[in-house]
Amino acid sequence: MTGAELLDWTGWRFSYGERGSIDESLPPIMERLKLEPDKWRYTAIHFERSITGFVGTVRSMVEFCRRLDYQRTPGLSTGKLLN
Repeated sequence: MTGAELLDWTGWRFSYGERGSIDESLPPIMERLKLEPDKWRYTAIHFERSITGFVGTVRSMVEFCRRLDYQRTPGLSTGKLLN
């Protein structure tokens, strides 16, 4: 079971309409995201090999770089200045 499937499974365990529940009419998460389980598993296992920089939203990357006292955010196409 992938992390996404575990999250999906957990959401199905809540009563319909309860916060965190998943609409019963929706298909399983891997199907909704059009992900093939074997390819997803490979990507998750080899994630660090395929990513050479930071991963996250622009906001989270900028904040992380500020905490590290970087002058620019590596990996952003604009090389956003942190000043």
